[in-house]
Amino acid sequence: MAADLPVTMSTPMLPADGSYVEMTSHAASGETLSDVRVVQATAAMITLSLALDDLPPADAEVTLRWAAAPRGRYAVTGNVAGIDENRVRVTLAGEPAIEQSRDYVRGGGGEAIVLILPGQAAAEGTIHDLSEGAVRAHFTDVEVTSGDEITLRMQVGEEIVEFPARAVKVSSVRQQIPRRGPLIVELVAVFTAADEHQARIIRRYIFSQQLKARSRPS
Repeated sequence: MAADLPVTMSTPMLPADGSYVEMTSHAASGETLSDVRVVQATAAMITLSLALDDLPPADAEVTLRWAAAPRGRYAVTGNVAGIDENRVRVTLAGEPAIEQSRDYVRGGGGEAIVLILPGQAAAEGTIHDLSEGAVRAHFTDVEVTSGDEITLRMQVGEEIVEFPARAVKVSSVRQQIPRRGPLIVELVAVFTAADEHQARIIRRYIFSQQLKARSRPS
């Protein structure tokens, strides 16, 4: 009878070189970047490739996340150890840990949203991407800048939720085709006050949308 093979402790799976992760900065903006490319990953350090406009500050604390299907995703905290042009080296503070899917459920698209800024008329827009902690939406001809404290009111299914939020990324482009038109504004905002009841409403809504999508014939 062959001898038993030695049993070794398994370690969390690192993201593959060339794959993509999500990076959240722990700076005041709390900005989250999706689709950050992994150049190289080791147990001690992950090197990333980012757009020059998205580079975090040196020594910044960040959290990296990537898929760990079917249970959720991995998350690990680290610090920016060096920046070389568009390459960022992040030293890891520990081993990746599993985050359950319910903690970051994300989806949505097409829902109505209203942006409220002090001293301005309410602006109506459309949600592009929604989670329990943040939203990405499109508006037209609204004056908002990164760092602004705002209020967001959203229609999710039959219910309306409202959160105080902070704009963390704002980009705009003027419509030119077929003719000069309105200023299209894309806004990423994070919710600044926890409300578990409203978070549950969003979570249930997104899960229901995902179930509907899976049940549709291909």
